[in-house]
Amino acid sequence: MWVLTPAVFAGKLLSVFRQPLSSLWRSLVPLFCWLRATFWLLATKRTKQHLVLRGPDETKEEEEDPPLPTTPTSVNYHFTRQCNYKCGFCFHTAKTSFVLPLEEAKRGLLLLKEAGMEKINFSGGEPFLPDRGEYLGKLVRFCKVELRLPSVSIVSNGSLIRERWFQNYGEYLDILAISCDSFDEEVNVLIGRGQGKKNHVENLQKLRRWCRDYRVAFKINSVINRFNVEEDMTEQIKALNPVRWKVFQCLLIEGENCGEDALREAERFVIGDEEFERFLERHKEVSCLVPESNQKMKDSYLILDEYMRFLNCRKGRKDPSKSILDVGVEEAIKFSGFDEKMFLKRGGKYIWSKADLKLDW
Repeated sequence: MWVLTPAVFAGKLLSVFRQPLSSLWRSLVPLFCWLRATFWLLATKRTKQHLVLRGPDETKEEEEDPPLPTTPTSVNYHFTRQCNYKCGFCFHTAKTSFVLPLEEAKRGLLLLKEAGMEKINFSGGEPFLPDRGEYLGKLVRFCKVELRLPSVSIVSNGSLIRERWFQNYGEYLDILAISCDSFDEEVNVLIGRGQGKKNHVENLQKLRRWCRDYRVAFKINSVINRFNVEEDMTEQIKALNPVRWKVFQCLLIEGENCGEDALREAERFVIGDEEFERFLERHKEVSCLVPESNQKMKDSYLILDEYMRFLNCRKGRKDPSKSILDVGVEEAIKFSGFDEKMFLKRGGKYIWSKADLKLDW
């Protein structure tokens, strides 16, 4: 309507000057009143767009709606830092030996479910170390049977898994991810995955068979670093046929694998972005490949440590929140540094329930 104001004003002004001089002054008075009212209304409307009345003598700029709380859709729970391997680039090292009592861990998982968790991933350290995998098995069963989570998964180096564990707990597990960085056993030893006479690659193939036998979706995680960046794993990955092959770029985390307080010195493992891209290009025919550069990985995971604290990696180190057991999920997650947009961009949400994967067992 304000676009019409000049035209209306011109019309009124013209009608005024067509009148005799005696009535001119009488016509100008209402004209000036009309002008004053018009521009006052315009100014009031614009002011209301920027100001919100708070009281008779107080105004403030209009505030945006507060952001919605972050939903912990997918959580990675590193309930132990202890490990039987010594991978040189490890970014979650054995700085403590603490493991929560089982019932406290269950209480925390229930809090996460109530806050919206759909997927839990158990990791370490090596998650099969505490109580020879029984602690882990009980958590897996609790999450699937009592919490009814759509997806329960594990990341393990695979060296401590026995077939009996599959017999007892396999039905409750959706995905087992095995870390394998090379199909050359000498390279695995250089990286820190050597276990004396045990062959990491042979064990990987045995675990693949067990996953098929006990109907658990099989996944492979590989960290691309200075010792395997030139390797071609195409044929071996195709033969194992995992549902996903997650390929990470070696990442430095201060206090974990670099810096004064670190238990590892991973600088010698680091590769550049171009080298990582060349590795991906070499494996472009592998349909299950899911690449994650450092940029995608750093802030796109919700990580809980052994005390059930969210770990914020935005500053290149792991700064812990308060434990969800003490302050609840909604308060603790504010300090997680989680980038939900990057989580979705990197494909963090996918078909993660074995019931929906429709695999040919």
